[in-house]
Amino acid sequence: MPISETWLLPDGVADVLPEQAQVIETLRRDALDVLASRGYQLVYTPFIEYIESLSSLSESNQDLDLATFKVIDQLSGRLLGVRADMTPQVARIDAHVHPVEGVARYCYAGTVLHTKPQGFNTTRAPLQLGAELFGSNSIDADVEMVDLMLNLIEKVGLVDGIHLDLGHVGLFRSLVKHAGLSKATERQLSDLYQRKALPELAEFTKALKFGSDFYVLGRYSSDLNALQSHLSAELLADEAFKQAFDALKTTQIEIQTRWPNLHIGIDVVELRSYHYHTGLMYAVYAPNRAAPLAQGGRYDGIGEHFGRARPATGFSCDLYALSVGQFKDIKIVVAPKGTDSNLLKAIADVRQQGLSVIQLLGNDDLNSVPYATHQLVNVVGEWTIKQI
Repeated sequence: MPISETWLLPDGVADVLPEQAQVIETLRRDALDVLASRGYQLVYTPFIEYIESLSSLSESNQDLDLATFKVIDQLSGRLLGVRADMTPQVARIDAHVHPVEGVARYCYAGTVLHTKPQGFNTTRAPLQLGAELFGSNSIDADVEMVDLMLNLIEKVGLVDGIHLDLGHVGLFRSLVKHAGLSKATERQLSDLYQRKALPELAEFTKALKFGSDFYVLGRYSSDLNALQSHLSAELLADEAFKQAFDALKTTQIEIQTRWPNLHIGIDVVELRSYHYHTGLMYAVYAPNRAAPLAQGGRYDGIGEHFGRARPATGFSCDLYALSVGQFKDIKIVVAPKGTDSNLLKAIADVRQQGLSVIQLLGNDDLNSVPYATHQLVNVVGEWTIKQI
């Protein structure tokens, strides 16, 4: 490779420069402090491990498998994967490494790697931060997780104008089971719902058992009251459907009570990661941003791959995405060289205030620190900070 190209990075990978790195690191620390205050214990997971451990999401793992870089371990000859998501790793910890009884709460922050960008204008190496709650299948656990996610977004300072989307895969899943549909028909319906193709949906559902209910599910997907009034009595009496509907409605009410000014939207046919999630799904959006700021949902049984199936719910976000457009002015104070006790004390005092102080070296002068914003000067025997 010509030397002129050796500094180039692969597509979807970028350096983070000081002005933004400081913002991201502050976000990371603040977010982990919020999680710790709610009882979520920090874990660090390895960047690489056996591919079998990273493939614990069963049927849903086709997308994750495609997103995972794979290499051969030179020690064992086995296939390794570079983590593309940290949730399977935390599930492994909950199942075998730290198998506590009752409810377990974990949080994490670390870089993951994707073979391809997972969305428009996204990085292939997100800095993923998230929280997972194992051992509770109650609505309260989902409400706690949504509330926690919103608290993090508020801490970031993006709460104005944000929008929360709620959905529940149990509605569609229970209707499919009730109607006895084939996998192929299920996939076609899922595609129509995802594309919001109502005319096609109306035509497609004509020949289906409970076809009117499938159409109503798409037609009134954002209005629970209208949905309830248009669905058939037989479907509403189905226990699985009723539980999903009640869980979604209860979550909406409880979150609205905690966040009265929050705009909450409902979409019962938002089927992203349909085979992965098993219940409530949630995502929070900001104005003028297509991708969610954070998203998550319930994924019961995730630990089954490791021999310990447990109810689970969680969310994650990309700190790089959260920090977009935010930059921090870094104050750098330059101090003259020397060992005078008053000078050294002044330098220590300024650092104690949270400012960065660079003391000049050798024959250096102020020009040797081109990014300096202030200097420490002696004015009538007193060391004072002066803006450059």
